[in-house]
Amino acid sequence: MLDKIAVTGVGVVAPSGIGKRQFWANVKSGRSFIKEITRFDASKYPSHIAGQIDELEKYSHIPERLLKKIDAFSHMALIASELALQDAGIEIRNEDPNLIGIFLGNALGGWLYAETELRDMYIEGRQGVSPYMASAWFPAAPQGQVSIYYGIKGFSKTVVADRASSLEAIGYANKTLQKGKLNMILAGGMEAPVTPYALLCCNTYGGLSEDNEHPETAYRPFDKDKSGFVIAEGAGIMVLESVERAQKRGANIMATISGYASTCDGANRINPDTYGKQLARAIRLVLERAKTNPEEIDFISLDGLALDLWDNSEVTAIKEVFGNNTKDIPVSCPKSMFGNLLGASGALDTIITVLAMENGLIPPTINLENPNPNGLNYVANQAREYKINKALIISRGRGGINAVLIVEKP
Repeated sequence: MLDKIAVTGVGVVAPSGIGKRQFWANVKSGRSFIKEITRFDASKYPSHIAGQIDELEKYSHIPERLLKKIDAFSHMALIASELALQDAGIEIRNEDPNLIGIFLGNALGGWLYAETELRDMYIEGRQGVSPYMASAWFPAAPQGQVSIYYGIKGFSKTVVADRASSLEAIGYANKTLQKGKLNMILAGGMEAPVTPYALLCCNTYGGLSEDNEHPETAYRPFDKDKSGFVIAEGAGIMVLESVERAQKRGANIMATISGYASTCDGANRINPDTYGKQLARAIRLVLERAKTNPEEIDFISLDGLALDLWDNSEVTAIKEVFGNNTKDIPVSCPKSMFGNLLGASGALDTIITVLAMENGLIPPTINLENPNPNGLNYVANQAREYKINKALIISRGRGGINAVLIVEKP
């Protein structure tokens, strides 16, 4: 069984930028990319702000004929996959398609396509529904579209685990590569919730900030004046392969994955355990699997839902594991700048962590004026230069899902 898995390329489609250079430049600047939803009339929704991607088509290599058959979340996945492969220096035609996998996660599926076709069915009857409806909306559609586009035929998976979906997918991909089942995996997630019906579902989901008058400062994780999270759309995909293979082909190894763990609170169908006991257990498990002592962790990427129960239990779990060292470990929640990508949030958190490690700079948690709960070494409101050798990434979902990953500087 292989020890560590290499990250050799990343592809990002996010409100704060498309492509890792633009994305990183904007994230490290500490700017907010959350604004009022304008692509449809969202004024009657309790929360009608989001992190949005404008003019996606300008960045697309996807044929117009295909775009008519797929939802936006598949479109984003295709762009992010292409960017990741380019970043990794991989020409897919030279690879054995049977030994490449795709492991992606999302929480909602493709509702822009679905709600449009359901409306047409109501107005025109079944004749008005596109024949592509069945293959456009369901959660595994992006995995299917990426596999078809590149002719990938290896073992692949789509994970639906609420907001923890993409970090679970990355963890699953890591295990699969460790067992030697595949040569390479495209791993990450995508989400497209800025549509009329999906936005309704997210508002019903609960926990969204309704500070619509101040979108730039609405998402305030770990702040005393937190009012909930803000949704966002986008995709983050990484190229994963064994360290040996990456070295053999002369690839730039951006980081290595050395451990992954997942637990479930089993406390409530929606809310986490108040004291974060199972999150703490997941952190201990991942440290053990990564053969890492708590004092070796240089940075923690926070889940940061900006709700008291979630933020408090996350901080409690971190304190339980890291004890007196907690105050010395920088922590941050950069998604406060562009919004929570739900099922794709863990993938973006991982990519940000890898870029922070590569550049020796931790992007900030913005809007963090009065930390509450206290006790953590928050990187607040502006980036901090810091050398990261080992980092911990936390992603959580409703029902008490806890996913934790450790990445290391190569």
